[in-house]
Amino acid sequence: MLNIKFIHPKFFPTWILILLMRVGVFIPFSTQVIIGSTIGKVMYPFMSKLRSTAYSNISHCFPEKKQSQVNALVKSHFEAIGISLFETANAYYASDKKIIKLLTTKNEHFFKDALKQEGGIILLCAHFMPLMLGSRALLINHTIANIYRPQNNKLFDQAMVKGYKNHGAVMIKSTDTRSVVKAINNSLPIWYAPDQDLGEKNSVFAPFFGIQTATASATARLAKNNNTRVIPYSFIRTKKGYEMSFEEPLQNFPSNNPVDDATTTNMILEKQIKKTPEQYLWIHRRFKTRPEGAKNFYKSN
Repeated sequence: MLNIKFIHPKFFPTWILILLMRVGVFIPFSTQVIIGSTIGKVMYPFMSKLRSTAYSNISHCFPEKKQSQVNALVKSHFEAIGISLFETANAYYASDKKIIKLLTTKNEHFFKDALKQEGGIILLCAHFMPLMLGSRALLINHTIANIYRPQNNKLFDQAMVKGYKNHGAVMIKSTDTRSVVKAINNSLPIWYAPDQDLGEKNSVFAPFFGIQTATASATARLAKNNNTRVIPYSFIRTKKGYEMSFEEPLQNFPSNNPVDDATTTNMILEKQIKKTPEQYLWIHRRFKTRPEGAKNFYKSN
């Protein structure tokens, strides 16, 4: 039911965006990529702050790259951002038939075998640009819980939550720890991406691309509940569509050492990112929280 507060003029641009998203899902994949890439190229010159963040992240994570190579990767990343507008639309409004047509799945048996056993499951993933669509693709054959951060725009947040719930997702706010643990204890698989800078609280410093990085310690804490298996999961765009892949559940995880556990998860995500670096979320200030005495990576806080 429509909330009357969303009729306010300040939400008109969001309504237009939602309309465009609903129409955009009918555009063929190859055309979505062309249009999205063009949007990214148009955005690139005007997003100086995000462009600077992406450049700093990439140059620190790939110190072997020359300046021209870093610039080229930043430009490719902005094209991926433009394409992600369609990928988000597909996540909310596309039919299962369209998604299945574009989907290639690898090693799903790791996930299916875990589902046959008692215990919780954490699908460990990184913030790739098609990640929202990856969550939706999982819902085609499975019931999962999405751990998400509410959007600042309340109307868009409602559209996101409704889009996933309409396809069977259980939506849990990232701050609702009790519900996350409850889902794990009920053996409901959770889709979890811990690769963001959440500050020093509830984080430990562990290497990520060789950089001491504030890493969420929640993955290991959650995995201590209900014989939980942690399964690395990735969803990336290919030339013909999308590849959804699973890896073998982590062994001897968690340990009794939070730094070792954070190092393990960071290494997994780092390996995934290196396959398609342009599709990773480089515009996030991943290294904003620094160890005491370490240099700030960014021009301003």
